[in-house]
Amino acid sequence: MIAEFMKKRNLTGTNVTTTIFAKRVRLLLLLCMTSTVAAGQNIKYDTIRYAKEYYQKRITAFKTEEVVKNKIIFLGNSLTQFGDWSKLLGDSTVINRGIAGDNTFGVLARLNDIVVRRPSKLFIEIGINDISQNIPQQIIVKNIKAIVQQVHANSPNTRIYVTSILPTNNNVKIEYPVAYHKDLQIDSTNRQLMQHAARDNYIYIDLSKKVKDKNGELDIKYAKSDGIHLNQIGYKIWSELIKMEIM
Repeated sequence: MIAEFMKKRNLTGTNVTTTIFAKRVRLLLLLCMTSTVAAGQNIKYDTIRYAKEYYQKRITAFKTEEVVKNKIIFLGNSLTQFGDWSKLLGDSTVINRGIAGDNTFGVLARLNDIVVRRPSKLFIEIGINDISQNIPQQIIVKNIKAIVQQVHANSPNTRIYVTSILPTNNNVKIEYPVAYHKDLQIDSTNRQLMQHAARDNYIYIDLSKKVKDKNGELDIKYAKSDGIHLNQIGYKIWSELIKMEIM
């Protein structure tokens, strides 16, 4: 093709041929780089694979519930789901919208179920599964901010609380190895969430600080044996922080 191109234009000489070839190579590389960047920007993440069917089961169950407005809603993953919030807060009307295995993308996809209820207070706890999936921190923070913004836009009277992502401990590598040794990422993401709180109009609840041991890991006295979930003492600590904010 290059030879034919040169012939049509009466081009001769090695230098000219080399120049044209080099330009075409540079153009091809530029197109490849552009395609790579574009593809990277369109990457989508999902809830972790073992939880997909369970996620849909919970969503189906939520749709059968009556829409009751102006209540407290807890939104998040298994840490939220496993909390007996009605008992912990002494309020039988509390709505639990935790789904085990969920991540920030899953929460964004089901926000309509939240805003249609116009909650008085919304407690968001999400992010550890994103970190376990190696989703970049900037995307996690961006998604949590998007959750907050969408709630503000569609339920402007809702007071929003964002709970820190909790650390894990060494026991996590047995049952949830993908969450092992991620405390640096957790701490970095939490710092960003704390820094954005005032500007994005939400209250940051630093539960992570309360349940860490001296090594910065989830203290075994607050954790279940799996190294990632809270025990009853851990939930009591969490509920006490919440009561300090709402009472």
